[in-house]
Amino acid sequence: MKFLLAIFLCLIALTNSTLYTALEADQSIDYWKDEGWQMIERVEPNKILELSFALKQENLEEFEDLFWKVSNPRSEIYGQYLSTDQITEILSPQYETISLIEKWLKSHGVTECELVANRDYLNCQMSCKIAEELLTGAVFFYFRHDKYHKRIIRSASRYYIHAYIAEYLDFIGGVHRFPAVNWLKTKTVDLPRVNPHNSKVHVGVYPKILRQRYNLTTDDIGSHPNNSQVVAQFLEQHFSNADLGEFMSMFVGSDFVHQTEITKIVGPNDGKSGIEASLDTQYIMGTGANITTWFWSTAGRHDNQEPFLLWLQNIASTKVVPPVHSVSYGDVESSLSVPYMQRVNTEFMKAGVRGITILFASGDDGAACKNNKFSPQFPVSSPYITGVGGTGFSNPFTVGPEFAYEISGGGFSNVFDQPKYQADAVAAYMHTANIPPQDLFNKTGRAYPDIAALCRHFWVVNNRVPVPGVMGTSASTPTVAGIISMVNEHRLKANKPVMGFLNPFIYQNPHAFYDVTSGCNEGCLTHDKGFCATEGFDPVTGFGSPNFPDLVKAAMSVFKK
Repeated sequence: MKFLLAIFLCLIALTNSTLYTALEADQSIDYWKDEGWQMIERVEPNKILELSFALKQENLEEFEDLFWKVSNPRSEIYGQYLSTDQITEILSPQYETISLIEKWLKSHGVTECELVANRDYLNCQMSCKIAEELLTGAVFFYFRHDKYHKRIIRSASRYYIHAYIAEYLDFIGGVHRFPAVNWLKTKTVDLPRVNPHNSKVHVGVYPKILRQRYNLTTDDIGSHPNNSQVVAQFLEQHFSNADLGEFMSMFVGSDFVHQTEITKIVGPNDGKSGIEASLDTQYIMGTGANITTWFWSTAGRHDNQEPFLLWLQNIASTKVVPPVHSVSYGDVESSLSVPYMQRVNTEFMKAGVRGITILFASGDDGAACKNNKFSPQFPVSSPYITGVGGTGFSNPFTVGPEFAYEISGGGFSNVFDQPKYQADAVAAYMHTANIPPQDLFNKTGRAYPDIAALCRHFWVVNNRVPVPGVMGTSASTPTVAGIISMVNEHRLKANKPVMGFLNPFIYQNPHAFYDVTSGCNEGCLTHDKGFCATEGFDPVTGFGSPNFPDLVKAAMSVFKK
């Protein structure tokens, strides 16, 4: 009898292995342990969860080809962007796919679902009991983190679904990925003492210093009605217009025409202002002066919702958004599943095809380290966005040359191949001196960042108090974003389309940047230096920091006809 029971159980196991599929089999399930998350207790059976079902999209190869063409200044259709409706018609799943997934969900008692405007995500509410029945193997727990005051809900084990259903889904959001709370580590350091009566020196960085270094004049201010910019925020990072006004009064004054309030707020902004949000808003408006600025906050409708995924859905579903987005957010590439990252890449392509520029901070961990190898970050490792690294003044008291700051994130993706636009630049870098041992990184992967800017000793006003010594690539990213908005200002006034995805333009115009040739980022214990700056491109500062007049000249030379 026991023998027959054993055979029966083996047959069940064999049947289940063919009937069920793990959508994200490469997901690092236990990564939360390394990031400081603590499992608390099982979620109550009747607790309402919200899961996001990523429906497989159509025509992906054709869409990517279109993305490269509209983003390449040498293409005949450069700048011929599409609307959200046009993108939806190309990519959205077939109605049969949507109907099949809806019927499958209803058969399990899931009836509260919303199809997003692009028709490629179904966001559904259901009880924890139903979610665990629907996703075989999933067991939902509450988790907490010292840096995040809300509990979140995730499964501590892998989930499986019927194989015939898996063919129509890329992944299910709200099951595994944890908020990247360790990314929010913008820090402050004490500024060196200096004689305040010496007019030839400055203490710390503020908009006037950035504009002087990157050659923006008092005439470089926005006025075009169609120009705008936005900072994206997550994990309850909020800003204050009072802080913004105080900052502009203290650190800008009458230096140049500027705005003192955010024009539009998307999402929640009802908590205490944070250093990160204050930094982003004050500096994108310091370089992108007098340009309409949005604040886009994503907290998630439920504690278990993935804020980054929700942000992507909202961007794709909103017909009119600013053309420049600054994002100081990221995660460790190895903690995410490849299907998830590929789907995020498609969202970035959607933005690029609309003419949207997305800039991501490269992170503040240098080359980073995991298992004594360099550990790339995502989304900055995506080939479809522009990564921004960090620099410091070689002489911290004068405006002049820069060096690669040690915290500046940089390296090579372990997932994404090197895109064509950077192949020659990376090949040249690989023939320079001081390259780390090649067993520490993937030399054929996408290299990042693409460009850089100052990132240390920034002044910020937070809760009406001036805070000195703020540092991080979270400072360099809004700095560059504001400068790109000013480039868009020139193009819009000349009736040209906005810049859109920047990287093909950047790699075709390296002369528009100040080359950074000294300094290295942090590495691993056995190789304490990561990647070092050198002449030309390098994976710590990219092509260097922006020289605004040369950027405008290069941008305006495109599309002469």
